[in-house]
Amino acid sequence: MAYGRARRSTSYGEFWPGYVDVLSTLLLVVTFLMSVFMVSQFYVSQEASGKDTALRRLTRQIAEITNLLSLEKGKGKSLEDELAGLQASLATLRSENERLTGLAGAGSDKDARISALTKELADKSSISNEAMAKVDLLNQQLLALRRQIAALNEALQAAESKDKESQARISDLGARLNVVLARQVQELQRYRSDFFGRLRELLRDRKDIRVVGDRFVFQSEVLFPSGQATMTLEGLAAIDQLAAAIVELERAIPKEIDWALQVDGHTDSRAIATPQFPSNWELSSARATSVVKYLISRGVPAKRLVAAGYGEFQPLEEGTSEEVLRRNRRIELKLTNR
Repeated sequence: MAYGRARRSTSYGEFWPGYVDVLSTLLLVVTFLMSVFMVSQFYVSQEASGKDTALRRLTRQIAEITNLLSLEKGKGKSLEDELAGLQASLATLRSENERLTGLAGAGSDKDARISALTKELADKSSISNEAMAKVDLLNQQLLALRRQIAALNEALQAAESKDKESQARISDLGARLNVVLARQVQELQRYRSDFFGRLRELLRDRKDIRVVGDRFVFQSEVLFPSGQATMTLEGLAAIDQLAAAIVELERAIPKEIDWALQVDGHTDSRAIATPQFPSNWELSSARATSVVKYLISRGVPAKRLVAAGYGEFQPLEEGTSEEVLRRNRRIELKLTNR
């Protein structure tokens, strides 16, 4: 055991100096390499910095070249535009030259065209002269029309003036006519009074004949049987007296008074329905017509007589008593103007 430890100690002592030498050598190598790396890094950085500067310088040069290129391109564009303008001018000159050459080679065609244009101008001048003549004619017609309108206006004014005069005359005639009619009405009123006075004198003993207002009233029973339109003998006698008075009146009234004796037939409110008289209209009209016809037969002019039937629709009194009904059945005579 001791021998073993002694051998190991001897072995360590033999190898340790060599190991140290190796380590020292490695350290020197590493140091050297580090120095070389740092120097190379320095040179590399310097080289890189120089390359950056060169790169910036190249960039500036490229920019300047680009600007110069742009300017050259602009100059080239201007030159191209000028060249295009010159080419267009050259084409125009060539076209004009060809046209002039064609005109020079076609002198006869040019003369013919000039002749045609001259003839067309002459035709247009002729048409213009005709148009002017038509315008003159239209002006003359317009002048004549204006004269006619002026004449018509004068005629219209004259007609309006005459119309005003006519209206004034018509108004005057109307006033005069009203005066005449009023005078005739007054005269007729006087004759009516005389006529009614004459009838009162003739029929003063008849209680069934009376004057109501401006009418002379005969009760129907005096002239007609019930429901009939044929006069009784007593009725004929009464109408004879009336006819004589009317004939005497017709002689007395002046011709310029247009008068008429109106004969009105009236019934009571009781309805009638017979084959001869289907209603009171027919009965009242037939009785008025019978009186008129008999007066004509006794010499009264037919143009002075009027017949009318009113049925039961204009009673003298309202009511249904026998006395009221009797008074409503009547023949009325009225002297009127036409």
